[in-house]
Amino acid sequence: MTAVLSLLPPGSPGLLADVPPGGCEDLAHYLATGGCAPLPAPGRLVDRIAAAGLRGRGGAGFPTAVKLRTVRDAPGGPPVVVANGEEGEPGSVKDRWLLRHRPHLVLDGLRLAAAMTGAARGYVYLSDDLAEHAVRRALAEWHAPAGRQAPAERAPEVPVDVVRTERTYVAGEETAVVRRIDGGPALPTAKPPRPFESGVGGAPTLVANVETLARIAALHTHPGSAGAIAGSHLVTLSGGGGTPALVEAPAGTHLKTLADLSGYGRARAVVLGGLFGGLYGAGWSDLRLDHEELAAAGGALGCGALHFLHPDDCPVAAATDAADWLAAQSARQCGVCVSGTSALARALTAVARGEPDGSTVANLERWSRQLPGRGACGLLDAAARMVATLLTHYPERIDAHRTSPCLPCTAAPPAAHRYTVAVP
Repeated sequence: MTAVLSLLPPGSPGLLADVPPGGCEDLAHYLATGGCAPLPAPGRLVDRIAAAGLRGRGGAGFPTAVKLRTVRDAPGGPPVVVANGEEGEPGSVKDRWLLRHRPHLVLDGLRLAAAMTGAARGYVYLSDDLAEHAVRRALAEWHAPAGRQAPAERAPEVPVDVVRTERTYVAGEETAVVRRIDGGPALPTAKPPRPFESGVGGAPTLVANVETLARIAALHTHPGSAGAIAGSHLVTLSGGGGTPALVEAPAGTHLKTLADLSGYGRARAVVLGGLFGGLYGAGWSDLRLDHEELAAAGGALGCGALHFLHPDDCPVAAATDAADWLAAQSARQCGVCVSGTSALARALTAVARGEPDGSTVANLERWSRQLPGRGACGLLDAAARMVATLLTHYPERIDAHRTSPCLPCTAAPPAAHRYTVAVP
């Protein structure tokens, strides 16, 4: 069972609302707590978002206000706004939780994004059955008698469609989102153009992560807490020896605090920010939830998924599992990604089995430097970073695997993939 916890000070507005277990916040409750407040001056909200320093929560951490203004000012007709709820990282549950339990918060953020950009249409993009049901029910509430009694200025201002996709690692990449909404496969395309230049139907398109939109809505409802709302993060904790958890934590929270909270305090290492962030060994407990600090340490906050390695876990096995999974998730449309991820996975498997040849480790070092940036999306980069961080933080473990197999590496794989977390 995945726990849901908050580290925010008592009384602080957060995203992890007190909804019934397995339940979903309805429209009446959302309106009663200040949701869907009128937006008389969209430009002022963009300015507040910029002043608060809100960054996207999809992985890249791009400044949200810059993205909003870019789409607003782009030529090419009325923009389109998309709530991206396709959570491709296996160790992240935050977006599906929000869609399942707080769909009105997300839809309110989509409404506000449409107003700030001048969009004429909105989409909710997802792959989760329960999330789809919750979102469709939330949209239907606006057309029911109780919804029609809400103030007209609070109603969604653009038509919103729900688009379903298959859950894969690459399906949430922004150009894959656009391609799927336009009726094609959920696969990345070459860039440029990027969606803000030419997206859904050729229109400038804002593809915003679900948590990002939820924070826009919360920031609008609670302007006095804008900085705290923009600075807090939803993080998914998993690993060996503890209890998986979805946690809302303020920026600057030490990773050790998060680990202790869920029983992972004895961890020897952490996989940062989902598979894209790489593996961090000694000194991980001194790191904090901070984009710049994690980047300076060679990692990334990414989508906020943190996977802790128990002292009995082998970092080589963890990296091998990640590389294998990423190789299987390749869209198979970029030759360098197909060959690169497969080569990394095969070489790591050889190391894990104690069967590397004389060039295996040298090849891993070379590929981890040469492959990043050569694919159409971030999948190849994620595999290369996982290898690079393993080589940086655990060279002695690589050496120990050169001549003999490692028991944790050669043990039968668990029934569920090590990085998979159940949505609470």
